[in-house]
Amino acid sequence: MARSTERPLPPRVSPPDLPDDLAEAEGRRHGDHLGQRIPLVEDLAHAQFEQCVLSGSADRVDLTGATLLDVEIADARTPVLSLRDATIRRLRIAGGRIGTLDLSGAHVAELILEHARVDYLSLAAARIQDSLIADCTVATMDLPSATMTRVRFERSRVDEVDTRGLRADSLDLRGLDALAFLDVTALRGATLTGRQVESLASVFAQAAGIDVQD
Repeated sequence: MARSTERPLPPRVSPPDLPDDLAEAEGRRHGDHLGQRIPLVEDLAHAQFEQCVLSGSADRVDLTGATLLDVEIADARTPVLSLRDATIRRLRIAGGRIGTLDLSGAHVAELILEHARVDYLSLAAARIQDSLIADCTVATMDLPSATMTRVRFERSRVDEVDTRGLRADSLDLRGLDALAFLDVTALRGATLTGRQVESLASVFAQAAGIDVQD
């Protein structure tokens, strides 16, 4: 059978596999959590979560270095949700109001981020594949030195995107309404609509060293 030449390749993403019944529990740093419903608290760093739901409000949530497998973070309301250097497989972040969502340095497979408002989304130096960002409003998104493979945006808006050093393969930006990209030359491997390219024409020309005058 001939190999498909469809581009961009769609993300192979699925929602987390969660049990029907979850035990109520408290999360803890370095803890091992399985099949639990856990309120968000300040210090959950380096913990392991499998088939869990985390939700609620907190002044800050630290999940640095955590491992999340088949996890949902529902309606989180916090100034900071840090997943720096986390290992993630099948995570859904649904709803909520987040000041800073920090995934810097994270290894991510199958992330769904939907119906959320985020002031600052950092994916710096993260490795992200098979992920979907849908129905989100983001003020600033940082992607410096990120690697994004089979990632798609749908019905989302971002004011500014820092793409410096981005490495992309099948990055589908057609569903992203972005006001500005800091480095359009880093969009190699991304897919845009004709209308998006037209709106960025002057920026592409400047990056190519073309002097455009009427």
